[in-house]
Amino acid sequence: MKIMIHPRVQKYLNETGEKDRLIKHIQKLADNPYNSRIGADIKKLKGKKHDMYRLRVGEHRFEYFIDESIIWIDNSFLRGREYR
Repeated sequence: MKIMIHPRVQKYLNETGEKDRLIKHIQKLADNPYNSRIGADIKKLKGKKHDMYRLRVGEHRFEYFIDESIIWIDNSFLRGREYR
């Protein structure tokens, strides 16, 4: 699968001091975007218009959806900031 990252997510990655570690976990989504693994928790989100998933890596959260064979990383934030 191909991974597409929204420009605001790319900006978030550039501003964090853990860019390399986060990119590694995002790239692993191409192998299996549905199941959790060591160091990265994946959860299907409820209440969205289409199937969205959340990738948790430490304090960082990434929301993504899958369209055909493309994984679209749509949003990124720190824990507790977007959960309202």
